[in-house]
Amino acid sequence: MSESGSRALLERLVGFATVSRDSNLELIAFIRDYLAELGVESELFYNAERTKANLFATIGPRDRSGVVLSGHTDVVPVDGQAWTVDPFRLTDREGRLYGRGTADMKGFIASVLAAVPGFLERPLQMPVHLAFSYDEEVGCLGVRPMLAELESRPHKPWLCLIGEPTELKPVLGHKGKLAMRCQVQGAACHSAYAPQGVNAIEYAARLIGKLGEIGAELARPERHDERFDPPFSTVQTGTIKGGRALNIVPAECEFDFEVRALPNFDARQVADELQSFAETELVPKMRVVQPDTGIRLQPLSAYPGLATSPDSEAAQLLALISGSAEFGTVAFGTEGGLYDQSGIPTVVCGPGSMDQGHKPDEFISLEQLAACDAMLHRLALYLQGAGALL
Repeated sequence: MSESGSRALLERLVGFATVSRDSNLELIAFIRDYLAELGVESELFYNAERTKANLFATIGPRDRSGVVLSGHTDVVPVDGQAWTVDPFRLTDREGRLYGRGTADMKGFIASVLAAVPGFLERPLQMPVHLAFSYDEEVGCLGVRPMLAELESRPHKPWLCLIGEPTELKPVLGHKGKLAMRCQVQGAACHSAYAPQGVNAIEYAARLIGKLGEIGAELARPERHDERFDPPFSTVQTGTIKGGRALNIVPAECEFDFEVRALPNFDARQVADELQSFAETELVPKMRVVQPDTGIRLQPLSAYPGLATSPDSEAAQLLALISGSAEFGTVAFGTEGGLYDQSGIPTVVCGPGSMDQGHKPDEFISLEQLAACDAMLHRLALYLQGAGALL
């Protein structure tokens, strides 16, 4: 579990360009072979096309629940970013390790893999499970079939530690997310006769305005939860396209919007309210002009929020191994809400900072990597039954 061990493994992991749009199988094969050399068997859970896979492995007794160490193997693209180093080759500069995924979140995976020999050396009283997923960056998609399998097993994990970059500060919560696409089907005509058409862009604008009103209502002070930043659920429109020429009333327009929801708020309420507004206020007016017009909402992705109690056993263990009970929240989402939803209490704590995530020249410090190695060493002592030594 030395710094050199996790650094060397991080170098290998960064070398696999596991952008979400591409396969992660070469990286998964590397991890599977690494674990096999240490005598640890792995299970793979493939996507339908068998181009990507999750990996799940257990160290220690299999007749007990144990702790899951979870990380995603995919990374965001580097297209259009001004990198000063090769993003898929680890570069060491003044105590920082640069490369795509170093912080988000191959640094944690490297520390976990470096910790495996130490876990194997100890007579663990509770097992440690390794769970590495695909397609987290595009909506927490890949982990779902693996979780469905874990739910059916007799010894469900006791808790999950997700190693997203928090600078190793203990985190118990984050918002959920709902991403939606709205498609407006209008009716084209020459712009000189605009009233004879149905302007899809103008109706889309009214829908976007309605989303703004919903967002303003969600931001009212009585709906705040000060544990989060911002302390309320947010709504925003991210992309829009429509129209073909200025002298043609546009027949099509579509836009994508998202809801970042506090854990106690169901983001689908926003989509339902927008759908109701469309059906009662807008579509009847559109169909007076042209019967085959309409408005359609389509879900793109969603994951639930996370709000683990600070009094829970999961939180107390996190405080023990991280050395801090100053629990916080993060603004970004994780797979944690899905683990928690499946009955596995979840916490978040990992090396590096999301301030570096998704940016050019992403990096993690050697200091953070070493501190994560030390945290996993403390976890090994706990699982051995030597918690009093911590």
